[in-house]
Amino acid sequence: MLGTFIGPFLLSFLVWLFVFEMQFLWKYVDDMMGKGLETMVIIELLVYASSSLVNLALPMAILTSSVMVMGGLAENYELTAMKSAGMSLFKILAPLSVFILFIGISAFYFSNNVLPVANLKFKSLLYSVRNQKPTFMLTNNVFYNGIDGYSIRVDKVDKKTGKLEDVLIYDMTNPESPQSTVIRAKSGLMDNKTNPRYLVLTLFDGYTYKEQTEGKDAPHMKNKFKENILRIDLSGFQFSKADESLFKNSYEMMSVDQLEAGVDSIKLREVERLKDTRNFLESTLTLTRDTLEVGSKKSGDFMRGLSMQQRNRAMDIAREYARQNISFLERVVLDVQNKQENIARHLAEWHRKFFFAVACVVLFFIGAPLGAIIRKGGLGLPTVAAVAFFLIYYVITIVGEKMVKSLTLDPWVGMWMGTFILVPISIFLTYKASRESALMDRDAYIKFFKIFTRMAGNQGGNS
Repeated sequence: MLGTFIGPFLLSFLVWLFVFEMQFLWKYVDDMMGKGLETMVIIELLVYASSSLVNLALPMAILTSSVMVMGGLAENYELTAMKSAGMSLFKILAPLSVFILFIGISAFYFSNNVLPVANLKFKSLLYSVRNQKPTFMLTNNVFYNGIDGYSIRVDKVDKKTGKLEDVLIYDMTNPESPQSTVIRAKSGLMDNKTNPRYLVLTLFDGYTYKEQTEGKDAPHMKNKFKENILRIDLSGFQFSKADESLFKNSYEMMSVDQLEAGVDSIKLREVERLKDTRNFLESTLTLTRDTLEVGSKKSGDFMRGLSMQQRNRAMDIAREYARQNISFLERVVLDVQNKQENIARHLAEWHRKFFFAVACVVLFFIGAPLGAIIRKGGLGLPTVAAVAFFLIYYVITIVGEKMVKSLTLDPWVGMWMGTFILVPISIFLTYKASRESALMDRDAYIKFFKIFTRMAGNQGGNS
């Protein structure tokens, strides 16, 4: 059984990982195109992305391979032969169950120890790629503004030899002058291969002058040259990785212990925030009950004895204090809500590390009995059934996670909602498969429909 299962499992895992990897490429291809990234940088980014996609590819591979293997055994009557020899379905699935349990434990270890590191490196590397400037590239009759302080246009550029024709350059790198220096040359040579950090432009038969910004009567400086060498710094185009410490405090980069410590820290800051708010309001705000008694000498009207101008002034001050306190409380409420949402994200990630491992086991006990019921191997109906169940599980999980992050559901309810729904289905399918139920047999449903219509016809005739 293990020998039959491991091959399709590994193949399914690689196929689904490749499929999800292609989805990643389509999503981030615009961030990588035209930036002259080295091959190793792209490979490193794909490797880290693959690590983050394991939590999708692994459960899908288990579901697909279990349906295929058990469906193939049932289709070739091998499953029937084993049952005829006195082996129950649970005994047949015992070695695969142990193997899947091992996979689940390994999945938890991967999610808790490897995935946070991979996410950290992926996020920092993706941030670096997104902020990388596009590759320096001149196009005929198009101004290139990718270099800070320069705007370059050439009439014609030979990318093989580096020859330029009719060069126009606006140099705005002098911070002391609001005017830009204009350089015009009939031809030139471009070289950035000798030292990739610098772009060396050797210009021939041209002139330089300052643009006029003060009016037509301003002095006009114009210098001709036979040859002029312009060296432009391209260090901003060199790829550099961002500091990983900028991302390490994100909940996606934490293990179970770190998530628990993070939740405790946020809760402590929330308590301190509420305590400081209470102390501030008690020291600045006084609430009294209205104890006015008309005609009584012991009236609590603290404004009695004040002039009309003083009363208006007191009311204005009271309204201003009320507005300030309302604005302060609104900021406090928003800050506390942000902290609660942050706690929900941490707890959602905490639960994810566990239900990822449990999902591997639950989906196996859906795929294996489903394959035994379908009695069909290969990549046709089993794959369709596996994808359908996985989509149900994935959509429910995503919806539950969204509701957790919006504080609509408790984390343990939202994150385990998909598992709660699939566990009864897995129990039902396992029970039906052990009883050799004709759940997917079309003839059985046709026979049941005929019996039902015959009984309905007999009741109609008797009435």
